[in-house]
Amino acid sequence: MRVNESTLWQRIQTQGLRTVAVMGMTKNTGKTVALNHLLTQTAAAQVAVGVTSIGRDGEDRDQVFFVPKPPVRVWPGTLVATARDTLQRAAVQYKPIDATGIDSPMGEILVIKVLEYGAMEIAGASRGSDQRKVIKRLQQCGAALVLLDGALGRSQHASPAIADGVILATGAAVGGDMADVIRKTRDRLAIMGIVQADAVTRSRCEDVFIKGGVGLWDARGAVLFQAPIATLSAGAALLQHIDTDVASVALSGAVGRSTWQVLCAMAQRRPRLTVLVADGTKLFVESTDLLALQKLGVSVLAFRAIELAGVTLNPFSPMGGSFAAEEFLDAARTAFAGYSVSDVLLEETKELAGQTSAA
Repeated sequence: MRVNESTLWQRIQTQGLRTVAVMGMTKNTGKTVALNHLLTQTAAAQVAVGVTSIGRDGEDRDQVFFVPKPPVRVWPGTLVATARDTLQRAAVQYKPIDATGIDSPMGEILVIKVLEYGAMEIAGASRGSDQRKVIKRLQQCGAALVLLDGALGRSQHASPAIADGVILATGAAVGGDMADVIRKTRDRLAIMGIVQADAVTRSRCEDVFIKGGVGLWDARGAVLFQAPIATLSAGAALLQHIDTDVASVALSGAVGRSTWQVLCAMAQRRPRLTVLVADGTKLFVESTDLLALQKLGVSVLAFRAIELAGVTLNPFSPMGGSFAAEEFLDAARTAFAGYSVSDVLLEETKELAGQTSAA
């Protein structure tokens, strides 16, 4: 199969990524198109690929808006980890390879090898711990690259604890005009792009991220508080130390608005505070909240930074308000300087047109 290497595929190869998560800003932003593009690229490059999903994908119609959506298209040799029930509807021939022992609402997650090109519905594990097991099983079965298909409102698969790299799909379906879409995407990138802490800070806080919970340290690095408590409801515990000489706070799990407000209160008394979170997927706040805390002098860092492999664009929205593809691409590349931005469908269309004219 003759396919030119895309900029997105080249980026993944250059970075040496072994696990890539494809996540969408919302429904209908081209996540499945980006996934299919990568599956085509891996087939052309003869790279052994495995694919699974955090939820359910490949169905004929979007389960939220009930509009037609592109199916997941797999190639001969592709390893797929999916729930047993989805295989009853598979439009391809396949060979059973392995059983994971991991249950889902649609049956046990099984590993199969695809024998022909065609469409598949894929439903994988939903819990992060199970996802890691499925990824490992796909790699043990021979996958040199594992692609993870995300789901609406579920970003934990993009965590560096699960994926080496992330592709963010955005587009007109996010809502608003082009400027609105770019602003909303930039805000998401700001949260995802929290930089990784230095080695000394990570070493000091590592125990919290291994055991889970919350930790506080003074300026000398002495432990003031550490407990395996839920980070979403850690505000009360933090408030007990608001008058203490706290220099660093580590939160291993999800951080919401209530905990964030307490951090802001602490920052007003300790403006040189350092806040360490697992990664950007654990922050359930807006970019404006992040900026407000940073303006108070706080350093917000990640225990492990997210590696963003690329941003893909979909100028079309099934709900109306589509954009001109070339204009959207130019505007996004200007706005997201420093990121690899592409419209994979536009690239494929141009390549096909070039091949047709050459013929």
